[in-house]
Amino acid sequence: MKAMILAAGRGQRMAPLTDHCPKPLLPLAGKPLIVHHIEKLVAAGITELVINHAWLGDMLETQLQDGQQWGATIRYSAEAIALETAGGVRQALPLLGDQPFLLVNGDVWTDWDYQEAVRTLSSGVLDDGTLAWLWLTDNPLHNPAGDFSLDGTEVAAEAGDQGLTFTGISLIHPDLLAGISMGKQALAPILRQAMARKQVKGCLLNGCWTDVGTPQRLAELEQQLTRETF
Repeated sequence: MKAMILAAGRGQRMAPLTDHCPKPLLPLAGKPLIVHHIEKLVAAGITELVINHAWLGDMLETQLQDGQQWGATIRYSAEAIALETAGGVRQALPLLGDQPFLLVNGDVWTDWDYQEAVRTLSSGVLDDGTLAWLWLTDNPLHNPAGDFSLDGTEVAAEAGDQGLTFTGISLIHPDLLAGISMGKQALAPILRQAMARKQVKGCLLNGCWTDVGTPQRLAELEQQLTRETF
């Protein structure tokens, strides 16, 4: 299985930290945020990685190079302007191939074992016409209403009273995006359309998770990880 790490966003909410550094390269517990993902993916046996980039993307390629220092093979999908989530994945499909892949937001952190994604895919969850498997979590303070709801393994677009937050970690079948046009597009509307067709399933993420979206959250996570280390 291949994995794609989304790393093209400008990171406006992280300014001024991202004025001269792409968000995925911001340091966290002694290493760039994106390196936490790379190491965990490789540890799970997922070594073929695709990373998209736009803002200060050359810095990403210069620092990460071909990924061999972590035992990975990294290929890059450069975007002249950030194409948002679906647009970025759509452009990268030729690098990802025709098999389901793991999609990870580069601006989240988790202690979750990515081997669980390998086991989930191996169980055949995308063999019945399902186009996406999402990992959800309890709502953080900054997203109290949640994004979607979960009924068994079926994900619904209406969060309602049982809303959960999408972690930005998912298994995606290429067919979910193969039919859309190239260009700037968000993933959420496409997922909602597939949910209406009962083609999106998921489960709760069994682990700690943080959307590292602001300098404050980054600082709080740094403190948390430092305490756990010492």
